Amino acid sequence: MAEDDLWAGLVDPFADGAYASAKGLVRTYVMHQHLLEHLPPPPATVLDVGGGAGHQSFPLARAGWHVTLLDSSDAMLARARERLGVLPAGARDRVRLLHAEGEHAVEAVAGQQFDAVLCHGVLGYLDDPVAMIEQLCRCVAPGGIVSILTGNARTSAVRPALERRWQDALAAFDDPRELGVLGVPTRGDDVEHLSGLLEAHGVQPVQWYGVWLFTDWLEFSGATVDLEDPHEVAAMAQVELEASRRDPYRQLSRPFHLVGRRPA
Repeated sequence: MAEDDLWAGLVDPFADGAYASAKGLVRTYVMHQHLLEHLPPPPATVLDVGGGAGHQSFPLARAGWHVTLLDSSDAMLARARERLGVLPAGARDRVRLLHAEGEHAVEAVAGQQFDAVLCHGVLGYLDDPVAMIEQLCRCVAPGGIVSILTGNARTSAVRPALERRWQDALAAFDDPRELGVLGVPTRGDDVEHLSGLLEAHGVQPVQWYGVWLFTDWLEFSGATVDLEDPHEVAAMAQVELEASRRDPYRQLSRPFHLVGRRPA
């Protein structure tokens, strides 16, 4: 039902606005580079749980991977169909769209297992990640990877502090819940906790990364990035990619990217 679709009114600001911003461009590029380090080569299969409009998984389809995008939002899937329509025919043929809740992913894909299971920007909107993690791990094939992007509970005070919301920042040291930039309540997760949940379901954590750092500080300082300048955009993305792999920078990122692998 459209009235029950949380994302129906957020498709434009999220699928168009957020991904066209400096942080959106950084997120897509940095995450893609991380995935290339761990994905089995094409034509391996990818399940994108809560994949929205396909910003992360459609580039994989272009590059030869077979993608199943699963989302609970009719509005997001409608936008995914629009974006799918402009892909080359070969890439379109490698994409399947499914309407389902991520917590019922195993049933939705009829028990199929995939070489990679992505769940990016989803856990923060759930009260508890346990049921979702269990489904992700059941959907990954032996030797395959699980890729999770979520908010970093240990940096929850950064955004309110940079916005000079001092009382909210003080509370955030102990409570990782907040009202996100899209006006939807979110909460942060902990790398160690999610790693433990993966291990409990037979997936071994292999690496974790930051996602963006300096673009946050630029945004809150009022500085801007010229997104029409390909050289500046490329330089920004390279700096963020390097920071995503190194301590202490990755520890300061507001989101983090965790990759695990199911033993073959």
